[in-house]
Amino acid sequence: MAGRPGSRTGRPPLTERRREATRMEIADEAVRLFVTQGVAATTAEDIAAAAGVSTRTLWRYFRSKEECARPLLTAGMDLITERLRAHWRQGGSLAQAFANADDPGLVVAQHVEALRDLVRLCRDEPGLRAVWLETHFDAEAVFAGVIADGTERSERDLVVRLEAGMLNAALRVTVEDWALRPDDPTGPSLGESLAHALRTMTRLLDPEDPGAAAELGRKPMVHRPATDSRTGR
Repeated sequence: MAGRPGSRTGRPPLTERRREATRMEIADEAVRLFVTQGVAATTAEDIAAAAGVSTRTLWRYFRSKEECARPLLTAGMDLITERLRAHWRQGGSLAQAFANADDPGLVVAQHVEALRDLVRLCRDEPGLRAVWLETHFDAEAVFAGVIADGTERSERDLVVRLEAGMLNAALRVTVEDWALRPDDPTGPSLGESLAHALRTMTRLLDPEDPGAAAELGRKPMVHRPATDSRTGR
């Protein structure tokens, strides 16, 4: 999720969808091999063969074998970004954007276990941990851009950056907590965990009490006319 996305709407072209499907298949196979035979023992050639692509194709998509896992990390963030952008196009608020955060569309079911395995591997594998942290570093800039566009503020505004940082941290901490807790079939799912975290966060960012908003020194995050960042008018 590097860089700030543009204003593109609608479904991506077929070639792009195929490319993303290939990247995700490579990610799934990479994590499977990392789990079964270890990161150090897994080569780029192993991953390419398992995914049914050439090594040259793999290197066209990724900078390192650890980077092959990145699509598993970015997929959910991309969905959250699009949901946030769509709600602000309709004049909604951050809280409304995540009112149904636990619906099936937020978490791609077939990749959930691979994501859990990957986050667990990040504890002991510096290369994978670097990819995990870099993914969130890139996502924070994207979130700031979407929040700025939706509320007609500058993405360089400190409060916008703080709001983006809180959203980013909520996602990272929640996914880590879900992945690292003991396996329990009766425990909350990833979608339920994210829903709880995002709703908790929106109570901080989008307080219904006007007095609470005033105490934070700003208005709630809703679509409103642009202001001059130098004068506040």
